[in-house]
Amino acid sequence: MAISRDKKQTLVAELTQLLTEAKGTAFASYDGLSVADLQKLRKAAREAGVTVKVVKNRLVRVALGEVKTYKEADTSALVGQLIYAISADDEVASAQVLNTFAKENPKLILAGGFSGEGLALSADDVKALAGLPSKNQLIAETIAQLLSPVHDTINALSGNLHGLLDGVEAKAQA
Repeated sequence: MAISRDKKQTLVAELTQLLTEAKGTAFASYDGLSVADLQKLRKAAREAGVTVKVVKNRLVRVALGEVKTYKEADTSALVGQLIYAISADDEVASAQVLNTFAKENPKLILAGGFSGEGLALSADDVKALAGLPSKNQLIAETIAQLLSPVHDTINALSGNLHGLLDGVEAKAQA
């Protein structure tokens, strides 16, 4: 069934807004996936803070053309039935959601993506991005590294204090 012109304009406006705020976008071919599988993907994406859309490629090209960052992006990979994952918070979340789902469902095939800077990414680039830790994981690892010397110092000092207390206790009992 054909989509009305107003509905198309609404979809393009919504996509334009999503792409304007996007830090990372990934897309994959979903040919052969059931509706139940797509619902599972949408649920996983929601939990990760990623928006998932199934939109005609022509409308995505129009939306990309309206966003200054993506005007020059290569859209030649936008072919076939594609599902788009867009993340406004994390550069790798959209790639991770699609890649994780593709491991469980081989009918979902990563096709490419767009970086937040407007660069077109190949399927291999998206897979490489998916292997990176998320923004929150990197923040946690950095904080742990920064706190490591503090923890080591506290442990050393508390060890000496325990040794001193054990010595005092041994002298008191003797």
